[in-house]
Amino acid sequence: MSLQGRTLHDRAVWLFIVLSAFFCVNAVLAEFIGVKIFALEDTLGIAPLEWNLFGQTGSLSFTAGTLLWPVVFLMTDVINEFFGRRGVRMISWLAAALIVYGFVFAFAAISIAPADWWIKAAQPQGVSDYQAAFAAVFGQGLWTIGGSLVAFMLGQLIDVAVFHRIRNITGEKYVWLRATGSTAVSQLVDSFVVLYIAFVLGPQKWPTSLFLAVSTVNYAYKMLAAIALIPLIYLVRAGITRYLGEARAQQLREEAALV
Repeated sequence: MSLQGRTLHDRAVWLFIVLSAFFCVNAVLAEFIGVKIFALEDTLGIAPLEWNLFGQTGSLSFTAGTLLWPVVFLMTDVINEFFGRRGVRMISWLAAALIVYGFVFAFAAISIAPADWWIKAAQPQGVSDYQAAFAAVFGQGLWTIGGSLVAFMLGQLIDVAVFHRIRNITGEKYVWLRATGSTAVSQLVDSFVVLYIAFVLGPQKWPTSLFLAVSTVNYAYKMLAAIALIPLIYLVRAGITRYLGEARAQQLREEAALV
């Protein structure tokens, strides 16, 4: 059997490929669907839960991207567990490059001239100008894109550092602590940085009170999601151990702690 054949039969290689692909597609999708803001209370069919923070009030409204970011957190922790700092950094930079690549071609698609018939093609669905709708959905502001990318990379780099700091202290014990603890720190930075760049430095010029209030609500949601995912972290870890075998899984975890 060729060297390539042996490599592609390594279950650890396939595991990294699958985890990386799932991580990247979720990160890219979260950026693109994040243009939609949804009302959590209306979605759940419950009465509005009005929050009052820093002199600001509002309902629980989030970007649709928040549906996928918890999955990205989970993938980050799993890759951290089995492939270490190097693995997480590599897929984080890859995901960031793919996000940029996606937006470059989204803006290219917006800029090309639409066919006349296509502009009115969705009128039966209530969309009078398909080109304008397409541009509104895919043409996110550069401040928002830049803020998301900066916050994403800062969050990922902080996450991997905190994860391994906790791991060095606790060893193999307390999987939930290093997973949730790293998310708690990284998403504190992420939640505030993205909104600061996009809406305080950006053209909307949010006041400090609104920035702090919305950032706090978003961070609270992410932390609740991270806590809710703790059982899934253990299930995924157990599934990977069964897939690799106890000895191979332990070998990867030991190597991950060193790289």
